[in-house]
Amino acid sequence: MTFQRPILSLAATLAWAGAFAAPASAPTPAAFQQWRLPAKVPHPAGNEPSAARTELGQMLFFDKHLSGDGSLSCASCHVPELGWSDGKPVSIGIGGKPMARNSQSLVNVGYYPGPLMWAGQKKHLEDQVNGPMKSPDIMATDIDAVTAWLASVPAYKERFERAYPGEGINLGTLAKALANFERTIISRDTPFDQWLAGKANAMSAQQLRGLRLFTRADKGNCASCHTAPTFSDNGFYNLGLASTDIGRGKFSPLPLMNGAFRTPQLRDTEHKAPYMHDGSLKTLMAVVEHYNKGGGQAGTGSVSPGLRPLHLSQREKEDLVAFLKALSGPVQTMAPPALP
Repeated sequence: MTFQRPILSLAATLAWAGAFAAPASAPTPAAFQQWRLPAKVPHPAGNEPSAARTELGQMLFFDKHLSGDGSLSCASCHVPELGWSDGKPVSIGIGGKPMARNSQSLVNVGYYPGPLMWAGQKKHLEDQVNGPMKSPDIMATDIDAVTAWLASVPAYKERFERAYPGEGINLGTLAKALANFERTIISRDTPFDQWLAGKANAMSAQQLRGLRLFTRADKGNCASCHTAPTFSDNGFYNLGLASTDIGRGKFSPLPLMNGAFRTPQLRDTEHKAPYMHDGSLKTLMAVVEHYNKGGGQAGTGSVSPGLRPLHLSQREKEDLVAFLKALSGPVQTMAPPALP
């Protein structure tokens, strides 16, 4: 039997199409439960979480002795009050030298399966944390000198032994302690998370409209890359920025990876400005407008194929920004611990 599509009037055609359009009703939490973060942050065997490991990692995170000239700590570029970033377009390394890229937020970094960092140059968190120390342009750490100094300080020597019995003080245990602390940097009490948990008025009507735009493939299409539950697919994309940084292209032979950078997660993103690997977009509205026009002229490589003009109205752009703000919880604060 041959199926012949009937000829429809314009009104009937519009009614037929409307039946398959996204519903006009507000989203409900039941339809978005896949966005809830797991209760436990994953960790590798051999670096299970403990109070002793977290305490040691926190001390190391704030200790400037870890840099070559004693001027920088991890917290210099990852400030709790600034979304665990630093508020600068690009961070400042040792000797006041500008770094190549924007400081990535550490919020929920423990949920990332890897690879990590903007260009995916590190395999996992224990691998990543020693990258800045080894870089001559960031912390320029003399690893042997630092581990020898740590071993000479009784308070640190005792804490390393308590946290990693019999493993000694070395780059491996230092990295494990830092990674253990960084896995405690968590945001999952945002208005969006509260709404997922059943608090009906946690998000405004505007933010709910923004959620629909964020997840609709025919509108914002943001969720195609900012996927559940972390708001990142761990992929790499060229977004059409003017930067000539080749990014993932340094580690991949694929032409599409030239100028491509890792999808960042979005919780607490309101606190983290500026945005993108080069810090070139100052506000969330600037980010939305960049995507709305389908990106720009790429400084290197070609814009990723999935990037296309969105044709959002001004109200829709404002709704989308409102939803992005609903992904931010209270500003996190953390006083530096007492150091030996």
